[in-house]
This record gives sequence, structure tokens and C-alpha cells, in this order.
Amino acid sequence: EGGGGRRMGAGSQLTVPGGGKAGGVYTWEEVQQHSSRTDQWLVIDRKVYNITQWAKRHPGGLRVIGHYAGEDATEAFAAFHPDPTFVQKFLKPLLIGELEASEPSQDRNKNAALIQDFHALRAQAKSDGLFQARPLFFCLHLGHIVLLEALAWLMIWYWGTNWIVTLLCGVILATAQSQAGWLQHDFGHLSVFKESRWNHLVHKFIIGHLKGASANWWNHRHFQHHAKPNIFRKDPDVNMLSIFVLGATQPVEYGIKKIKLLPYHRQHQYFFLVGPPLLIPVFFHIQIIRTMIIRHDWVDLAWCVSYYFRYFFLYIPLYGLFGSIALLSFVRFLESHWFVWVTQMNHLPMDIDHEKHRDWLTMQLQATCNIEQSFFNDWFSGHLNFQIEHHLFPTMPRHNYHLVAPRVRALCETYGVPYQMKTMWQGFTDIVWSLKNSGDLWLDAYLHK
Repeated sequence: EGGGGRRMGAGSQLTVPGGGKAGGVYTWEEVQQHSSRTDQWLVIDRKVYNITQWAKRHPGGLRVIGHYAGEDATEAFAAFHPDPTFVQKFLKPLLIGELEASEPSQDRNKNAALIQDFHALRAQAKSDGLFQARPLFFCLHLGHIVLLEALAWLMIWYWGTNWIVTLLCGVILATAQSQAGWLQHDFGHLSVFKESRWNHLVHKFIIGHLKGASANWWNHRHFQHHAKPNIFRKDPDVNMLSIFVLGATQPVEYGIKKIKLLPYHRQHQYFFLVGPPLLIPVFFHIQIIRTMIIRHDWVDLAWCVSYYFRYFFLYIPLYGLFGSIALLSFVRFLESHWFVWVTQMNHLPMDIDHEKHRDWLTMQLQATCNIEQSFFNDWFSGHLNFQIEHHLFPTMPRHNYHLVAPRVRALCETYGVPYQMKTMWQGFTDIVWSLKNSGDLWLDAYLHK
């Protein structure tokens, strides 16, 4: 039997699979011992749960819940689940006891006052209706994507396949793809419908049929990023496969170990060759196909195939097979640039390090910055110029970020948590500067440490 469960509460003496006893009383120290792959406990609202066996069945993925093993997951649980009472029935069988009365509600010396104030801010936002979506907003958004797709095809059908029309068609299709990317993100985060299953269904339609990607691949990857942003070994978005070194810690570690798979002091230059052009057309495509086949995810594969069927059905009569593939590659190439610059400007220049066990607000703010609001910036980035608010409240519909932002800013000022806001140009240039700084740190450590 696993550790813990020595002192019994008033509960029954039932042994729970995977260690601990139902009705047990535990200290934080005991909970923290259960953080390995084969033995995982976590705490939500002072209740201790053994998730070892269940993690494989977790709808958000095995890894995202595992990142909180041995920790207090109260804030993450509140952030990700729009309907906690529904989720409660899954939690009940996993309950093995609670924290000792003398133990604080937070682990690892987190600031209790900050956590309580953030909880109050969240509750106030909820009661003010900021978590309620406006259906018209999302309908219009979908409408403008379909309109762009139709316009691109009609232009070629009407004016023919000359170079200028083809280039214009590629730009319009890339715009539609990027905007569909922001829209699938809304449904993937369960921020549109009250019913989770409707969000999941529309998510599969948009990411599958409108974009040719996989909903499950996206969920399992993206939720990890939200749960532990910019944290090595937990956030897949900072796993650069040794192509880049990021932040201030990793470059020095690589330098000391004399790891030189690439000339990292030039990474701010070769970023332009391998980052924006290749992420979607090469890396994501390979990953998506691999994931669907390995996981036998035939539902997502069917949605994905429906995209390619529709695309080739429409474009082969105009361009032939080879021409259609070339056009699609050009579209992906353009979309990839758009995606990389927008997604990296909020995170790459921020703190990137190993796990520090910070509270939710501090962890998200250290990994995230905002870009100024304007109608163009909102549209161009899918409202991810409000990345801070999106990370704090991932299930909030994006048209309400600007309403909650002043409250978040005030809370950050109260507790001295830096809240960064930049112009979009500054956001883009900071990506390059942060890569250069990390590269310089690596070179220094490589040569002198």
C-alpha cells in the first residue's frame, strides 16, 4: 500500500486502489510523495484524490492532470472545468481523504491572500456574466471564414488561374485558415456553449473539416501548455527538440554540458528559416498524422480526411493534382508565419524555466504578456492580444477579455505582480531579441563555464 493514511479520520477504513485509505487525513508532505508516473495524488479544495488509475481516462489527457501530481490543483481545476458539479461525480470514487486540519489550504508557501483575492475576482466575473458567450459573435466569425473560403474559389473560377489571382487566392485562404485556427481555439476551450459536448462537436468540425487537423491532438497538447506555461518538461510549446535554447536557464545548462547540436548563438537568425516557415507545414503535420494513427483516433482522422476531400474536390478541376498540392503548401506556409509570430509574442520573451510551484496568477503572469488592444489586433490575433486574461480564465469567451482586464491589472498592482503590455511590433521584435539573448548566454557558458 502507498504511503500516507496512517492517521484515520472519521471515514471508513476501506483501502483504496493505489495507496491511501478512504477517510484518511494527510499532510502536504505526504501528498508530495505521490508525484511519480505510477503513483499520483492531488488536492482540490483540501480533499485528497488518488488519480493514478484514472488519469488515463481523463478527457483533457493523461499528461495535463499528471503535471499536478503531488500538488494543490484547486486553481487549475477551477480554470479548466466550466461545470465543476458535473465533474464532481468522476472525482467522488477517487477521494481518499483530506488535509489535516492544521495544514494550510495552499501548498509550498503560496500567498493565501492573493489566491483568495483571485478566487473572489473569478467569482465576481462569473456573477457579472463574463463567462457567458454571445452566440452572434461566434456565428459572424464562422460566417466570415466561410465567406473568405468561397471568395477564394470563386475568384479563380471567374478570373482563371493566372499568377496574380493565384497569389491573392493563397492569401485569402491563409487568412481563412488562420481565423479558423482562432475559432477552433474558442470551442476547444469550451468557451462558447454551456454544454461541453456541443463545444466538442463544433470543435471537431472546425479543426477537422475546416482545417484538416485533429481535435484530440490539439486538446492534449494545448491544455498542458495552459496548465504549466513555459515550464520545461511540462509545456510542450517550450520543447524545442534542441533546435533552440530558451530562457535564461536552459542555454547555460546546455553550454555547461557542451551541447552544441546547432550554433545556438545564431538561433535568432536561423529562426527565420526553421520557425515560421516550417512549424505548421512540416512539424505539426507530421505530429498530427502520427498521433491519430498511434492513438487509433479514427473519428478525428475521418474529420481530417473530409477537409482534404473537399479541398481537392474543389481545386483539382482548376489546378490539377500537382497545382492543388502546391497551392495548399503555399497557404500552409503563409498561415504558419501568422501563427508562429502571434503565438510566440506572448510567451517566448517571458520567463521560461523549470517548475517553481507558483500560484496560478503568478505562474501565468510570469509566462505571459499582453499586446495593445485595437480592432485590428483583436482580429489578427483572435483576441490573444489579451493572452494574460485568456490564461487566467481559459473558459471565458474572448469577447469579454477586455472587460475583465482592468480588474486583473488592479489585482496584479495590489500584489506587485508585473503585468506586461506591449505594441504588436514590440512583441514581434522581442521574440528575436529573446532568442539572441538566450543564444549569447549559451555561447558564454559553452566557452567559459
